[in-house]
Amino acid sequence: MLSIQSLSKSFAGPRSKTVLNAVSLEISQGEYVAIMGESGIGKSTLLNLIAGLDRPDAGAIRLGDTDITTLDDDALTILRRRRMGFVFQAFHVLPYLSVAQNVALPLALNGVRDAEMPERVTRMLASVGLEGHAASMPRELSGGEMQRVAIARALVHRPSLVLADEPTGNLDPQSAAQVLALLRNCANEEGAAGILITHSRAAAETADRIYLLTEHGLEAIS
Repeated sequence: MLSIQSLSKSFAGPRSKTVLNAVSLEISQGEYVAIMGESGIGKSTLLNLIAGLDRPDAGAIRLGDTDITTLDDDALTILRRRRMGFVFQAFHVLPYLSVAQNVALPLALNGVRDAEMPERVTRMLASVGLEGHAASMPRELSGGEMQRVAIARALVHRPSLVLADEPTGNLDPQSAAQVLALLRNCANEEGAAGILITHSRAAAETADRIYLLTEHGLEAIS
């Protein structure tokens, strides 16, 4: 599903630095992996490259049969919209939209017919345990519930790849454990490949495989 080959990235300037050096990774459909590493080692840079938000200096990133590194900005925008889902630490739930409207956004952006939206939104909300909150506003939800909304929104359009960047950083331990279990289970059920970026070993252990990102590349540690 996702193939990363010899990916490298440097940043120029007075303190020029090589952030990623010959990073390679293979993830199959339905597989969920965690990437750990020290602050500043390049985890977020790697995620940005995979998402096509930045360009590598060398290497290739293939999502299915598409080489992301060869696409122009417009094609990358369409690829992200149709084939990727994102879950962030800060939730990014729109405060002026209801829970159902937040979850429906990717469907609207991808041109899904209005008649199909309610059923798909309802099913995703049930998957994350928010069946009774479709009409709720974000201000009425806990942090854990808002992250569940973010997971439902990330998966409702059935993406090929889900990218989660420290999704439990703002949650208490109990909510974090629930969110991590939901993220993995929902991604597996939807057949999406998943990458979890985290500092937490406990969070990483919910994944199928764990990698440590170092200055020499990715090292499998579990």
